[in-house]
Amino acid sequence: MKKLLTLLLAFLMLFSLISALAEEAPVTISLYYSDNPTLPFREDWPALLAIQEKYNVKLNIEAIPMADFGTKVSLALSTGQNAPDAILGVNTAGQYASLVLNGAAVPISDYPQWTPNFNARVEELGLQENIETIRLSDGKYYYLPRLWEKPIYDGGLILREDYLKAKGFDAPRTFDDLYEILKAYKADYPDSLPLTTIINPGVLYRMTMPSWGISVGQYSSTSTGVLSWDYDKKEYFPAAISEQYRQYISFFAKLYAEGLLDPEMKQDDTSTAKKLATGKAMATYGYYDQIGGWTEGTTIDGFKLNLYPVLAGPGGAHHQPRNPIGSGIMFPIGTAKRPDFEQVVRKLDEVFFSEEANRIWCIGIEGETYTMDGDRIVYAEDITSSPAGIYKTMQNAYGCGTVQMIGYMDMEMTKYDDNFAAINAAVAQMDDAIQTIPPTPFFDDLTAEETALLQTTLYDAFEVWNDAFLTGKKSIDDDWDAYVQDMKDKGIEEFCALYNTYKR
Repeated sequence: MKKLLTLLLAFLMLFSLISALAEEAPVTISLYYSDNPTLPFREDWPALLAIQEKYNVKLNIEAIPMADFGTKVSLALSTGQNAPDAILGVNTAGQYASLVLNGAAVPISDYPQWTPNFNARVEELGLQENIETIRLSDGKYYYLPRLWEKPIYDGGLILREDYLKAKGFDAPRTFDDLYEILKAYKADYPDSLPLTTIINPGVLYRMTMPSWGISVGQYSSTSTGVLSWDYDKKEYFPAAISEQYRQYISFFAKLYAEGLLDPEMKQDDTSTAKKLATGKAMATYGYYDQIGGWTEGTTIDGFKLNLYPVLAGPGGAHHQPRNPIGSGIMFPIGTAKRPDFEQVVRKLDEVFFSEEANRIWCIGIEGETYTMDGDRIVYAEDITSSPAGIYKTMQNAYGCGTVQMIGYMDMEMTKYDDNFAAINAAVAQMDDAIQTIPPTPFFDDLTAEETALLQTTLYDAFEVWNDAFLTGKKSIDDDWDAYVQDMKDKGIEEFCALYNTYKR
């Protein structure tokens, strides 16, 4: 009996030890992540490592090139093959709506008891009504969106301030002003291409089109590629064939024809930086945090880049629309089959939406990236002295601000300088400079499928025509009617009618 009792006790102790070890084992979660070529993903980002250690989780992040992200996500959702446990940076506007309504993703709104941190942040920031706008026709929402307190004007027209002062130019206020500045630079430096781009032309388009009253193409605010939202009439219109678009592409085609717009519109950050630093270009549409890196390599005396407030066009002075809620975390339906599905959801809720985790994602690790002086955040000297600036250094070196899901204005502004604060104050005084993202229609699953098919056909055609108009392969004057007819034949009017029929 003593031997049996001893064996039983030993077995119980071993079982307890195994159970304890099992409890301590980190939860492993695979995720898709859209990799920005100007900010390449690193597995050793200190913020990521700190999060994993603090919350006992292993985040296996697959960094997918930004250009391929949409295709790979669609494939994973439609087939279920090799789908990750969660996808970062997606929403249910446009192409994904039909997929999720047909059962490709978890209706995460069915599990509010598993997302207490997300719920608390929504209430804290007063975004309950905004959350209602992402519900689909079944009354459910399928992702946990990024939550932002207020929109920040973090990017726009960046150009050589030193050149403006040397030539006696005032800061540009309109696109006509910009044209005159670019033309003057071209005259001074005939081999230059004054206005260049970052990543691809979509960034330029999404930041400038709203001043013509439209938003179409790769990063369109409606996520349709060809429709825009009329903020006065509160309805969608076929912007890709509108007079506003014709005026818009005519302006940039003029820049292209006169050698004022860089024809190499798809390029990495190294290429953009070199062109700006050497004087090959003097302006671009990009982000404030990139200025430090672009300035670092120059040998031009007095070289100084600066971000300028929104320029006015025929449709007013408007920047790319922003939303206090943005793309977020989606769970492919296969994740619900995991026996620890609840734990996966709870863990990601904690990792991305708890206040403690957000502080790490935003400003890093206390004692390493910053210290506290009372209530004031004091960044480490190697960060504040970095030529790239606090924000960009925090991104590249520490991973802060990369997959962050909550944005508090006061905390965000600590990573920028007084100049940036002044620029944001100026933009805040402008009338509706940063408009809101248009509402998502309440499509049923069949209509969502129909619109998805139409969207693919229309967007592909638009991209071909847009490039042809910009580069002069097609004449805006002579070929416009043929273009409009082509888009009508492909169903742009029916597509627009569906969006208006099902608009909220």
